[in-house]
Amino acid sequence: MSKRPDNIRKPAVAGSWYPGKVSDLVKQIAGFYAEVDKVALSGRPQALICPHAGYQYSGKVAASAFKLLEGEEYDTVVIVAPYHRPEFFQGCSVYDGDGYQTPIGVIETDHELAERIAGINPLVYRSRQGHGTGASRAEHALEIQLPFLQVVLGDFRLVPIIMGDQDEASVHALGEVLGSVLRERNCLMVASTDLSHFHNDKQARELDGRVQKAIEAFDPDGLLDLLSSGEGEACGGGPTAAVMLAAKRLGSTEVRTVDYATSGNTTGDFSEVVGYLSAAIVMGTKAQTKLEDHQNSQIGMTAARKRDETLPDDLKPILRRIARKAISARLKGFEHTPEYSESLDIRRGAFVTLKIDGKLRGCIGQTHAREPLYQLIAEMAVAAAFDDPRFPALTEEEWDRLEYEISVLTPLQRVKDFKQIKIGRDGLIVKLDVHTGLLLPQVATEYGWNTTQFLEQTCLKAGLPKESYKDKYAEVYRFSAEVF
Repeated sequence: MSKRPDNIRKPAVAGSWYPGKVSDLVKQIAGFYAEVDKVALSGRPQALICPHAGYQYSGKVAASAFKLLEGEEYDTVVIVAPYHRPEFFQGCSVYDGDGYQTPIGVIETDHELAERIAGINPLVYRSRQGHGTGASRAEHALEIQLPFLQVVLGDFRLVPIIMGDQDEASVHALGEVLGSVLRERNCLMVASTDLSHFHNDKQARELDGRVQKAIEAFDPDGLLDLLSSGEGEACGGGPTAAVMLAAKRLGSTEVRTVDYATSGNTTGDFSEVVGYLSAAIVMGTKAQTKLEDHQNSQIGMTAARKRDETLPDDLKPILRRIARKAISARLKGFEHTPEYSESLDIRRGAFVTLKIDGKLRGCIGQTHAREPLYQLIAEMAVAAAFDDPRFPALTEEEWDRLEYEISVLTPLQRVKDFKQIKIGRDGLIVKLDVHTGLLLPQVATEYGWNTTQFLEQTCLKAGLPKESYKDKYAEVYRFSAEVF
């Protein structure tokens, strides 16, 4: 789907609530992840409850929850956030645009899922109400979650939901809809909320302790009763209760508090504080097994078949031509849109490597693809020519001398035994904390590495010590590639 610039929700609080420069933003989030430990859970996270204050106040608490997602992959993230602006609206507004943008990039909307969520109960509807970026409508509570997700998950689609009216009817409507629509889908839910506001630290911890107990008891209705009585406070209490209701319907069995703090921990002023909590809702064993069985039955055979599929030889020169035209168009000052190709309308990860006189001139790619291969190759070719940080932008004088190498990838496979790795066949990915390193299959062959050297070099590519692949939290993936 083509995305119009006016159909993308631009960042409203970048540069104020969190850094507006991508390098500063990623560095700050990486710093938070480095400061917190990954808590051991009894199962896979089905949902998170995270604060939404400025990163200097609640960033570390939020990172404690988002760190739990390291090594996980979700097709879509559904975020439910409150509305802080003075304009009132009823029900739950499911964003109807093409995506949300942060300094890190655009996260595409999962339109199909958004339409299903909005098509069941009239209190849950598609709209831009509450999502705007105008001066009087610059809601922050949903946007503030996105950079954390982009850093830890990388590729995912988004369903952004803003709750205008947090009354019991709206909460139950949304919870029941999500619990029905998300069944047997690989989705993560995130509820965005801060806790008590502007009490002294002792009073805040008393109020927040009651909210924490209701959340840990996995009691969404009890949470709503607590908030309506004033015995606890949470500006995103409705989104939290709705996500808890949905998670219960989806088979989750446990809520685990991950971290808690007040703003006084940052400012040193304990006279008027805001409370921040992060928690994880854990998928039950039966629910996780059912999801895995469903996914295997739906995509297992297809994935296995595609893993073995090779591109017909007549398509390879077409892809090289697409890469060449895309770079030429950028040099001439316009954007090249490759023509639709049914034969190349497949989703495969791919890298484009550019060389001059046999020497590397740029290499950019994606391991997962949300767009057809013919579009991905055009984008990666342009990125390799002009956006690879190791090289200056390509010049017209260099264009005629370019050599093109395209690597089309198979799906990633988790490595449990390093003996599974085969030099010449496999490329490697090593992930640890926020660090990720990737080397294509041909690299090990070109340098004559053995398996251990290949693993060590992939760690170094990630900016990690070379033996980090042995760390108990490290994840190693292998993939193969057609290189032409």
